[in-house]
Amino acid sequence: MKTFANKFLTVALLLVNYISLSAGEIEIKINKRYLNFPVSHKEERQKMTFSVDGKPDLSVVIRLAKSSPDYWVFKDVSDLVGKTLKISYEGDEGGLAKIYQDDELAGQDSLYKEKNRPQFHFTTRRGWINDPNGLLFYAGEYHLFYQHNPYESEWENMHWGHAVSKDLVHWTELPDALYPDKLGTMFSGSAVIDYNNTAGYNQGKTPAMVAAYTAAGPDRQVQCIAYSLDKGRTFTKYEANPIIDSKEKWNSPDTRDPKVFWYKPGKHWVMVLNERDGHSIYTSNDLKDWKYESHVTGFWECPELFELPIDGNAKNTKWVMYGASGTYMLGSFDGKVFKPEAGKYVYTTGPIYAAQTITDMPDGRRVQIGWGQITHPNMPFKGMMQLPTELTLRSTKEGPRLFSRPVKETEQLFTSVQKETNLTAERANQLLAKYSEADGLRLKATIKLSHATTAGLNLFGQRIVDYDLNYNKLNGMFYSPNDPTSMEISADIYIDKTSMEVFIDGGAYSYYLPRKVEDGNKEGFHFWGNNIEVADLEILSVQSIWNK
Repeated sequence: MKTFANKFLTVALLLVNYISLSAGEIEIKINKRYLNFPVSHKEERQKMTFSVDGKPDLSVVIRLAKSSPDYWVFKDVSDLVGKTLKISYEGDEGGLAKIYQDDELAGQDSLYKEKNRPQFHFTTRRGWINDPNGLLFYAGEYHLFYQHNPYESEWENMHWGHAVSKDLVHWTELPDALYPDKLGTMFSGSAVIDYNNTAGYNQGKTPAMVAAYTAAGPDRQVQCIAYSLDKGRTFTKYEANPIIDSKEKWNSPDTRDPKVFWYKPGKHWVMVLNERDGHSIYTSNDLKDWKYESHVTGFWECPELFELPIDGNAKNTKWVMYGASGTYMLGSFDGKVFKPEAGKYVYTTGPIYAAQTITDMPDGRRVQIGWGQITHPNMPFKGMMQLPTELTLRSTKEGPRLFSRPVKETEQLFTSVQKETNLTAERANQLLAKYSEADGLRLKATIKLSHATTAGLNLFGQRIVDYDLNYNKLNGMFYSPNDPTSMEISADIYIDKTSMEVFIDGGAYSYYLPRKVEDGNKEGFHFWGNNIEVADLEILSVQSIWNK
């Protein structure tokens, strides 16, 4: 196998015959799948423009390395094979000479095996990711679109990235689906399948996938749509975009993140849109012409609105409205107006943000995926998707509340290796000692307190569980078990290379943590507390989602 340096030299020599250079410009006759770009954070961002057949196609900013790169990023140009691509760059042109095309990514040999690559959470191959967008099930595939900067591991150049899965667990990353245009960069949104051809885009028996998204310009944010007839692989933007421009109405540039769904009783589309101080509701018959209906204050970004049965009883339901922070209200919805009846409540905390639920789940479940605001040290990517979780409404002593637990499909990743009951903390710590350095692990534990005091579980000094029975606090947040006199707390803990997810008491509350090691700490896993008992402990190994 060639070393990367030798491979780069070989490819560079091959390119000499068909790359023409001028000041700040190169032209490349595309005959490979990828263009690879060197990135250095020592450089300032500069504008780069791609032109095809003499017409500007895309403009981004990039920190193009003129000497040794920190890492490499890429652009999939497989749709341009046979064409000439001109690249103009306003920065130091020395970096242009390092761009090369190949059928492999720079660093392909180590892809998904990097030191700090999460092993059972989705991460993009290269670049920055944030909000999940357009979550949808269609024709046997789960679609995960997401905010993506392909050209750097920090926020910028918002595209819609795209990945698909057959099982909500193993993901295949596809080329980006939506690109910046004259209206702005591609901010968050949603996607639907227009089975009834309301927008007129269907072709024969093929229904259109319609994406609703925010185009973010320098002084305003507007709402747009695009459609796809090839399962989201390529999109055509509506020629009359934008479909909503509400800056003047709200005197605010913050009008974004449209979540669209079909309201069956009214036979119309509903859009929930973040506008200034809350969520607005619009309706439409054709996904193009929208009518403002109502507004609910108290939320910020990434709206959701959906109906759930309480305790599985389809005759007893509530509508749930939430925003990017995960706080939510319960109420009723008539297709035009959401009336809050209770809330705001919180069911999850930590570095999870902008979670969205999947449209058209085949079995009717309400499944959510959130953006994990997690850094992966020294990696050419940042951010991740949290595990998909099923949301349910369950009765509690305080009324119906949201519960969240990882979907059943994730069980295929975990194998039980040890299960014990009625352990002292010391014995439990001994059993866990050899797992402290594991790249991935799942632990299920119930801690039984003997005093009205604190107890928990650490990993190298980091408090995974820190429960204060007296103050009813769990890792600093108020938490009271459904049985207020309970002396037990259970935790289902998912540990990946750079993050941890913790689900308390069957999903009544969940939280997320970046995984870190306190300076100098060598104790590994450590249950602590005044004479506590570990009532049950199960240790499960984890299989990488990248094995397939």
